[in-house]
Amino acid sequence: MVTIEIDGVQYQVEAGESLLPVCLNLGLDLTYFCWHPALGSVGACRQCAVMQYQNPEDQRGRLVMACMTPVTDGMRISLQAEQTRQFRKDNIELLMTNHPHDCPVCEEGGECHLQDMTLMSGHVVRRYRGRKRTHKNQYLGPFINHEMNRCIACYRCVRFYDEYAGGSDLQVFGIHNNVYFGRFEDGVLENEFSGNLVEVCPTGVFTDRTFSEHYTRKWDLQTAPSVCVHCGLGCNTSPGERYGELRRIVNRYNGEINGYFLCDRGRFGYGFVNSSERILKPRIHDRMDITTEEAEQKLRDWLTDTTIGIGSPRASLEANFALRSRVGEKNFFLGLDDTEQSLLEAIVDILCNGGIRSPSLREVEQADAVLILGEDVTHSAPRLALSLRQSVRNAAFDQARNLKIAPWLDKPVREQQIDHRSPLFIASVCATRLDDAATATYRGSPEDIARLGFAIAHNLNPQASEPAGLPDDVRALAAIIADSLKQAKRPLVVSGSVSASLAVIEAAYNVAKALPSQDRQLTFTVPESNSLGLVMMGGKRLKQAFERVHETGRVIILENDLYRRAPVRDVDAFLQSAQRIGVIDYLYSRTAEKASLLLPAATFAESDGTVVNNEGRAQRYFQVYPAPEPVRSSWQWLSAGMEGLSFDALTAACAAAFPMFASITQAAPGANFKVDGMKIPRQPHRYSGRTAMRANINVSEPRQPVDPETPFAFSMEGATADVPAALEPVIWAPGWNSNQAVNKFQDEIGGHLRGGDYGVRLIEPSGGRDWFKNIPEPFKPINDQWRIVLLPHIFGSEELSLHSPPVAERSPIPCATLNSSDAGRLGVQAGDRIEIHCLSGGPFIVLPVSIEPALPSGLLGITEGRQETARCCQSDQVILKKAIGEEPL
Repeated sequence: MVTIEIDGVQYQVEAGESLLPVCLNLGLDLTYFCWHPALGSVGACRQCAVMQYQNPEDQRGRLVMACMTPVTDGMRISLQAEQTRQFRKDNIELLMTNHPHDCPVCEEGGECHLQDMTLMSGHVVRRYRGRKRTHKNQYLGPFINHEMNRCIACYRCVRFYDEYAGGSDLQVFGIHNNVYFGRFEDGVLENEFSGNLVEVCPTGVFTDRTFSEHYTRKWDLQTAPSVCVHCGLGCNTSPGERYGELRRIVNRYNGEINGYFLCDRGRFGYGFVNSSERILKPRIHDRMDITTEEAEQKLRDWLTDTTIGIGSPRASLEANFALRSRVGEKNFFLGLDDTEQSLLEAIVDILCNGGIRSPSLREVEQADAVLILGEDVTHSAPRLALSLRQSVRNAAFDQARNLKIAPWLDKPVREQQIDHRSPLFIASVCATRLDDAATATYRGSPEDIARLGFAIAHNLNPQASEPAGLPDDVRALAAIIADSLKQAKRPLVVSGSVSASLAVIEAAYNVAKALPSQDRQLTFTVPESNSLGLVMMGGKRLKQAFERVHETGRVIILENDLYRRAPVRDVDAFLQSAQRIGVIDYLYSRTAEKASLLLPAATFAESDGTVVNNEGRAQRYFQVYPAPEPVRSSWQWLSAGMEGLSFDALTAACAAAFPMFASITQAAPGANFKVDGMKIPRQPHRYSGRTAMRANINVSEPRQPVDPETPFAFSMEGATADVPAALEPVIWAPGWNSNQAVNKFQDEIGGHLRGGDYGVRLIEPSGGRDWFKNIPEPFKPINDQWRIVLLPHIFGSEELSLHSPPVAERSPIPCATLNSSDAGRLGVQAGDRIEIHCLSGGPFIVLPVSIEPALPSGLLGITEGRQETARCCQSDQVILKKAIGEEPL
């Protein structure tokens, strides 16, 4: 620690840090544009000017840029010196000469960093009356609007998109005062994290196109802390509602998980909440005119100790527990694909008993050597891919320290990255979006990927089993990877369920177990928001429910489309055998269509729940707005007839029933939590139009809804001071209306939230299981046959986001992917159509062909999660024929 003096006040701070974040840490307001906590310092905007004095006798000082100035002992600084204040004011005035006067109609208005900094600098009158430079805007796809005339050339956008996120199609063109940030031509931004430009840009150049369709000001949005539902990472989000409609989702800072950024699926996939496919009324057979009481009574009649209950990995712990409690443990089935359940059970066993820590995304970024085994992470767990991309920079940071270069000096550190990159090895079925950052890649079938993993483990520790008959090139690659991992201080192994191979997961554990470092880590991706929590709860297999349906005839299906979990013919037979089928869900599906009793469930935005992410962290999402009648939370439907059962009581009962869930009650405060005797308002203090929102119905303002289940109020009245940072519905501070206000809620800039980040870890490393020894035989293609491998896509495979029109627009056409040589033997080219005949029977399907040279011969890649490919099951053997004529019905 060193002592510095700022405007006559002495402070104890960390030596060597950049002066700008130090000032912000101290609660001082200093203007800036180009600097961002995740991007480092480049000194491009010249807005953070301060006066530095050599000693107490120095009365003149010199102007320095705070973001480029390291803190030293005895430093004397002034933020309030007249020269610096005038400099910052003049700098913004120059930026404003070309900035349009469109704040009242700009969608960034009211949460604009430029507005905040302009007022903070004291520039309140525009003197320039000359001609402004203008630009042509571009179409950048369904996610992002482009308004280049608002640009102040801070370079944040290209630094994030190109350097941080690994994009290549957003560039800077022009020189001097005519700089343009965009694509070389109109077109969709290709990077999976493009939506972050909306929050990274300090002005309104990049805005949320989906929000534009039903725009409202930030201060008119009702919000609550929430968790992303589109994969198993548990990124924190802030959904915003107005007039009973979910309007947008923005990033909610969590220092352990997503930090400042979300993937585009998590940001723009919310459209399913507003979808026309929503189930909004209960139905008994074909009757839609039933009352809520009738529906509740029918459900109570069906919930007996012989009823089959099928849970869901996208339903909360509380909803699954409520169903399990009503039907009994012996009648509760997890509702997962059989292979997926086996994989997830193996993952839970390894996390609980393997003795190796599962890292948070923050810890992933600190890894100095990474092996990805069997995953295309960008498509299965996108935000993890962004963290892995940052881990590659750690060697450059180490080299920069050796050269006495401060780690926050972005440009010099990135120059070191040219020759110094932390090793990243990727073993996958086909090419991945992280390949450009990889040290080496390997392509193979799941069996061959597992064999490579077992070979790496054996190289690290001879006690681990060694696969026999490895090709020399694979053996050499295994030795190279093992050597890199052995030298690492913080090595990380990444795997998951995408390859649908238990052997791959076991090989990943063997590699992690064999690592000599005490700080070794192992992380698994899981498919859905509560996949891990559901398996930790435990339950029987779906195929066992299929076998037992003849005994009972009654089935209750919770937030699950079984046609996504099992072969079509098996689900058809199951539902036809069931005499009474109850479905509780929020979207129509093929399963819901066959329900005898259909109950409308609330989405994550209209309900409360606890989910467990891939590292074993329990987090609670809170209701953003009341569900429209008669829609109810799933747990409320299942608790019908149990008078006085609250959400907190249900959570406590779940915690008491399962030792692994004992601490889920600590994931968030309960309904009784208050600040100074008041609840926390979901609505900002500037929330407007409350008396007019329902004036077309009644001129009298209705009473605000009462929320007995959470610490929040559906109101703008309540406690706004001394609220724990993790519970703040709206990130706002005086003078800071943009998302940059989060620095007021952190222990240190870019660090943890004050009072702790959201959630509680349920799993900590303990024990240490034996080596896995079941090494698979190498994959051998069968002549004239292909084996299906399902390939996930970030915008095409996840069930809920496909109901969001912008995401559906980015979804790829379902296709059959072939190796170049296999396509040549079949006489097909990219775009041709092929017939896929499954050897296990059933009608064939026809799909267009795509060519992937990296895909191993004998494998057929099929886009996962689409209705068009539902008949294609993982590992099925098929025969292919070039299609002639139209696709069969």
